[in-house]
Amino acid sequence: MAEQEQNNQYSGSSIRTLEGVEHIRMRPGMYIGRLGNGNNPGDGIYVLLKEIIDNTVDEFSAGYGKQVIVNIEGRKVSVRDYGRGIPFEAIVRATSILNTGGKFDTRNYKKSVGLNGVGTKAVNALSESFYVCSFRDGRRAWASFERGTLTGTGEEDSKEKDGTLVEFTPDELMFQGFAFNMDYVETMVKNYSYLKKGLTLVLNGTPYKSENGLLDLVNENLSEAPLYPPIHLEGDDIEIVLSHGNSYGENIASFVNGQNTRDGGTHLAAYREAIAKTLKEFYKKNYAPEDCRQGIVGAISIQIQEPNFEGQTKTKLGSTYMWEKQEKDADGSIKTDIGPTIRSFVNDFVSRNLDNYLHMHSDLVPIIEEKIKASQQEREEISGIQKKTRERNKRTNLYNKKLRDCFFHLNDKRTEKNEEAIERSSIFITEGDSASGTITKTRQADYQAVFSLKGKPINCYKESRRKVAENEELNLLISALGVEEDLDNLRYNNLIIATDADDDGMHIRMLVLTFFMKYYPELIRNGHVYILQTPLFRVRNKKENRYCYTPEERDKAVEELKTGVEITRFKGLGEISPQEFSDFIGENMRLDPVTLAEEESIAEIMEFYMGDNTVERQSFIRENLRSEEELESA
Repeated sequence: MAEQEQNNQYSGSSIRTLEGVEHIRMRPGMYIGRLGNGNNPGDGIYVLLKEIIDNTVDEFSAGYGKQVIVNIEGRKVSVRDYGRGIPFEAIVRATSILNTGGKFDTRNYKKSVGLNGVGTKAVNALSESFYVCSFRDGRRAWASFERGTLTGTGEEDSKEKDGTLVEFTPDELMFQGFAFNMDYVETMVKNYSYLKKGLTLVLNGTPYKSENGLLDLVNENLSEAPLYPPIHLEGDDIEIVLSHGNSYGENIASFVNGQNTRDGGTHLAAYREAIAKTLKEFYKKNYAPEDCRQGIVGAISIQIQEPNFEGQTKTKLGSTYMWEKQEKDADGSIKTDIGPTIRSFVNDFVSRNLDNYLHMHSDLVPIIEEKIKASQQEREEISGIQKKTRERNKRTNLYNKKLRDCFFHLNDKRTEKNEEAIERSSIFITEGDSASGTITKTRQADYQAVFSLKGKPINCYKESRRKVAENEELNLLISALGVEEDLDNLRYNNLIIATDADDDGMHIRMLVLTFFMKYYPELIRNGHVYILQTPLFRVRNKKENRYCYTPEERDKAVEELKTGVEITRFKGLGEISPQEFSDFIGENMRLDPVTLAEEESIAEIMEFYMGDNTVERQSFIRENLRSEEELESA
């Protein structure tokens, strides 16, 4: 009966049409990806800023304006360019009506980042206040909005130079408790300057300008001396830089039309393939691609017409061709004309120019080959050790005891259908049967896996690669993640380190992070590694439970719950019941992203945290960590 009544409520009034900004505010993820609070460089507030700066850079690329001024005061953002300014009659439509823009053809913007008429409208809709002012030919026109709703317009004389000013304050209703991390903003602004030689961007009074493009980016972000001076090659619509270092993994920045494609895409895949292919052909030896790229540091930037990015956040290129257009023949039929594939374009450029460079700089030839051979020798030796360890573990069935897998696997075909599942797939890396048992009972088994460490892993910083390969715990972890041969086989999108909030737990956390930083730094750089926050206290009365992560949250809960309050201090994951734990690893899970800036030296970080006990580290611990007594008495 209840079901029948529910079905009867489904009528024509249930069908809604969401107009423009209403749809953006209801489904923000479709337009800017994640919301967040500013703690992660992929959070929405940085996407909003990027959308506005993208428009100013597109003006520069079209030949108008050589300076962009960005100011951030608290939560308010101001961006001023000196381009052509928005046509007055279109200023409201261009900033508030979806699918409205000047980039749907190639007459004004040939190689633009923003092409779908959404970006600025999303900024407007997701801001508590949004103001746009266009300056053209001694006049100015402006419009103001609140959460996407027009509140005023005007036009008058002006002595300002031509261009556009946009001011906005992200809406705290959407980005709760947000704050701009100026390190992230500075990195974004610097990247724009590297990619647009001749453009000056001024951030809060500090100018950023590059004379050497991507070469400046790589040189300024090198955390340790490369084995040889970076190779810098430029061509029509492509620019690359590459060198090798002694670190593990690959560190290649990628860009399309000035957009930092943090998640790569077809152009980065083509570049990685081209490097290995060119070096193999140059040396006339069948070196493995991973050996050719081990320790590589570099960057690639390409310019294409009408790029197809995967998702509105534009962090991964999906385009296959450099350009593609359709035209009508005289008989009315549609003719499709396409340019070269991105793969062939990048391969041809790298093959021809890198080969020429190596022939002209013969001093680099033995250095690069020595690096490739050293990588090959180590890989083959380690691979043999890991294989024996895995076979031994399978015979003892230890692998199945360590990993409680989820039903979804990233090894399935990557289709749009399971894109959300890929995004959510996670593995909790924890220690001990108690903690892993609690998480296993409460996890979302469809997409959350659990890997249980036994005791403390070895300190990878102090041990040889061979010793690490022989370590049972880390070997099983590598197998669980699926990255024995290639990081592209990573089975989980989110690697969540879940340890107790005590001395031992913190030490285990650092040992796992050291392992990732030394041998798999791309996992950190690509935003896959997180620390799980678990509550330190439970505050409750007869009516309500509150879980608190800091003494300050505890005190606030005590004040608000008022009478009959009971406080419990959680000292380990095993002390939290499975029923309670379900609240902490669900939709409201608190995760701290582990980040690694390009210029940070992994060796220096590991030496500070995991090397010999130094006075500096002791001082850092005393200044930044609270003792158990301080937590109890705070």
